[in-house]
Amino acid sequence: MSLSRRKLGSQGLEVSAIGLGCMGMSQSYGPADEGESIATLHRAIELGCDFFDTAQAYGPFKNEALLGRAFKGRRDKLVVATKFGFRLTADGSRPAGDNRTSRPEDIRESVEASLKRLQTDHIDLLYQHRVDPKTPMEDVAGAVGDLVKQGKVRFFGLSEAGIANIRRAHAVHPVSALQSEYSLWERNLEPQIIPTLRELGIGLVPFCPLGRGFLTGAVSRAEAYPEGDFRRGDPRYEGSNYDANMQAAQIVRDIAAALGAKPGQIALAWLLAKGDDIAPIPGTKRRTYLEENLAADSVRIDAAQMKQLDVALAPGKISGERYPAWVMATVDR
Repeated sequence: MSLSRRKLGSQGLEVSAIGLGCMGMSQSYGPADEGESIATLHRAIELGCDFFDTAQAYGPFKNEALLGRAFKGRRDKLVVATKFGFRLTADGSRPAGDNRTSRPEDIRESVEASLKRLQTDHIDLLYQHRVDPKTPMEDVAGAVGDLVKQGKVRFFGLSEAGIANIRRAHAVHPVSALQSEYSLWERNLEPQIIPTLRELGIGLVPFCPLGRGFLTGAVSRAEAYPEGDFRRGDPRYEGSNYDANMQAAQIVRDIAAALGAKPGQIALAWLLAKGDDIAPIPGTKRRTYLEENLAADSVRIDAAQMKQLDVALAPGKISGERYPAWVMATVDR
């Protein structure tokens, strides 16, 4: 398998068209399996995937450490993205209240710790995980810019940032990529965010491109998932929302059947067709699903099928908020 390439931003960042979101290897989606996770990471590299997404907060800390172990001896050919932005204690717990922090001294401390866990001397793409309303974006961008000058970071990114903060950051130090939720399942970026990114020459890295698994069709109601699994508290998996959303997503399964593809591959092919400045990062911790996801790079959807998908899953067609209220409060929209 040979994956196509995507350029994110205009600063020279180039990645495989489909990356790998690694969070679920350490939290949120059932028990961890380090052996299978490392095998999945190695298989991704074999298949031409070189774009891997982690964060200080995943685990917390455990996911970066996992990647550090898995990538030993392979690091130089990979693009590793991680994130700063939450105040965490040494044991990984979060203090009560709003624990977002992007003070320059906290960014520097976070990066030093991430470099050690990742067993590397540089971070390819460093994101602010969530906008910190207490720290001016100019200070954030300036601090990351200093790390770029020092060679500890190569490219600067933002996650779930709104238009005003994207512009403020980009004016101080070029932003190469915005990471945000975008899929057939969640279209909130289309009216304003995506046009702004294209105006400024910033790439888009969609997370949850499979709607947290919903677009694959292989999901259950919220109550079927164990405590600690994110989907148990996902509003779109609950009650009547689940029924309505399964019905809305039927078009994905229908087109998949017509093309001899998997529903998840259709969801990814739709995203890839939305622009060559988009590189989704579907998450998985199993080789089987990884291989399915990466194979979506060769799936082609025609104009009529794209329109069918756009219309059937247009904004307003999905029931329920994409996050519980306390998580939505951290999104800069």
